[in-house]
Amino acid sequence: MIKKVIAAVLLVTLLTVAIVQAMDKRTEKPETASQTASTKEGLSIGAKAPDFELKTLTGDTVKLSNLKGKKVMLNFWATWCGPCKAEMPEMEQFSKQIGDDTVILAVNIDPQLDVKGFVDENKITFPILLDTDDKVNETYQIMAIPTTYFIDSKGIIQNKYPGTMKLNIMEEYTKKLK
Repeated sequence: MIKKVIAAVLLVTLLTVAIVQAMDKRTEKPETASQTASTKEGLSIGAKAPDFELKTLTGDTVKLSNLKGKKVMLNFWATWCGPCKAEMPEMEQFSKQIGDDTVILAVNIDPQLDVKGFVDENKITFPILLDTDDKVNETYQIMAIPTTYFIDSKGIIQNKYPGTMKLNIMEEYTKKLK
């Protein structure tokens, strides 16, 4: 009989501990969820664009802060990404019509794949940057690709476009940059 009482007390104690821990986790969840949601949004419009330095396919180094005074369309993409492939021809067309005051930088997030083959096959002439350590991708909090940031000549993020862009969107967002 004593064994049954001890077992019952032990079972009630374990059940109480489990309930208390579950309640603690519940109260933490909303805070954690809101933090996660704000992180998933990426960098905010009006924020200073984080500086980075990456190598191009040709081995040159591009540093974002060296482009101060120019408008920058900063695109994140991958060779395996269907929507990225779909927007590349229009990005190439856009690159041919922009002036010297605007730069397209396409940050590739899968440099271990055949990026050069992809670029050659699609006749891309704008700079392709290789994020070999995934640091820029993480810094810019990229949750989906393609994602494009539009950065003004002072280095401030003025707009962000997640998804496949058409030429008219590239033109419209770039015109808004100062």
